[in-house]
Amino acid sequence: MQTNSIRYNLTLLTDFYELTMANGFLNSNRADQIAYFDMFFRKTPDDGGLAIMAGVEQLVEYLENLSFTNEDIEFLRAKNLFSEDFLSYLLNFKFSCDVWAVPEGTPVFPYEPILTVRGPIIQSQFIESITLLSINHQTLIATKANRMVRAAGDRAVIEYGSRRAHGYDAAIFGARASYIGGCKGTSCTIADKKFGIPAMGTMAHSWVQLFDSEYEAFKTYAREYPQESIFLVDTYNTIKSGIPNAIRVFNEELVPNGTRPLGIRIDSGDITYLSKKARKMLDEAGFNDCKITASNSLDEYIIRDMILQGACVDVFGVGERLITASSDPIFSGVYKLSSVEIDKKIIPRIKVSDNVSKITNPCFKKLWRLYDRDSGKAIADVMTLRDEVIDDTAPYVIFDPDHIWKRKTVENFSAKELQVQLFSKGNKVYSSPDIKTIRSYCEQQIGTIWDEVLRFENPHKYYVDLSQPLWDEKQRLLSEYSS
Repeated sequence: MQTNSIRYNLTLLTDFYELTMANGFLNSNRADQIAYFDMFFRKTPDDGGLAIMAGVEQLVEYLENLSFTNEDIEFLRAKNLFSEDFLSYLLNFKFSCDVWAVPEGTPVFPYEPILTVRGPIIQSQFIESITLLSINHQTLIATKANRMVRAAGDRAVIEYGSRRAHGYDAAIFGARASYIGGCKGTSCTIADKKFGIPAMGTMAHSWVQLFDSEYEAFKTYAREYPQESIFLVDTYNTIKSGIPNAIRVFNEELVPNGTRPLGIRIDSGDITYLSKKARKMLDEAGFNDCKITASNSLDEYIIRDMILQGACVDVFGVGERLITASSDPIFSGVYKLSSVEIDKKIIPRIKVSDNVSKITNPCFKKLWRLYDRDSGKAIADVMTLRDEVIDDTAPYVIFDPDHIWKRKTVENFSAKELQVQLFSKGNKVYSSPDIKTIRSYCEQQIGTIWDEVLRFENPHKYYVDLSQPLWDEKQRLLSEYSS
């Protein structure tokens, strides 16, 4: 099944300079030069301790189906900028790059290569925009969802944000990313159809308003959906009207037929206070199994505070602040050249800047995660040269690449390569796990991260280090370009 929500060709979903550069590469006889690119990010959303990798499946689908139509060629020809040789190249285009990426659901950290591309510069450069778009968006939303899920603890979180998303693709893929991050379900029906994410919902206030009375609205709904009865109780007055009418209908329509109500939803007012009152009223009426859902512009901080204040909420429905990641709506992923091949030899490249944070890590690299064998917790990530192997049967020295006197000898650890190969010479060699497997994997991987790193405020810095050979090579290049 093709899960891109596109009904049109996305080949030209790229920055225009990718095309002008590609034309220039071909016409200057550089099109076939092998280049290496890394995708990484510089800042974690909300200044949190980590991000959650997502969006790989959609990138794979794009690359697997990447081709130029006659319509694309005619559009570009009309620009009067591109040579006929270049247009002919595009018409016969076949993707031939190698691609590696960190699997979806993996916690990732700033500056490490979460995706690597090797291939002809005319292709490896061209896919920059779609790579960043696919990974940046879903990683942002998966990260925000995971923060909310962690704030909720053992209470469920459901994504309710489709109507506030920045376009239909953002709603569909945002629902997917939210599920990877740990949400239990979504209100987005098409996400259920495409990805198998459970679609969930209750009713709108308009349902209640349409009937002559709140009681009649609830009764009609209970008769229509006896197994799925969740009543929205705040249309008029939650305590004086909504909950009493819900209890009345539970007793009259559901209990006599051997059915238990699923719950109520509160969407306005002081939900912490109202949920406590609601819980007491429901329990006294014999409905202690009736769950309470809360919605209304929630985020991880509000959820956390509600729980600390004793809110009797079982399910949190989160919308606009999740689907738009409104508190920090930009994921800072970038795509930078790290090496080129000249006469089949890999030559490292570095970007130097007065802004130290924009200096890149050169070379064709591997990314490793070191785990403590006793606790199972992640110790640090390490970038190495591609031909390096971290021997986890012997002590290994890691150090802060910015403050190299900070060193630690790691023992009794296991080392795992984080990237997996997606494409080999343009052929897909990766099968994406199903969405439930990715979600479970994410939950398991979050369990390997220390609580101090997971804090919302001032999280402990998780170290991403360079191996000694990689650090030495970076210093050599910095010295060369500064002399």
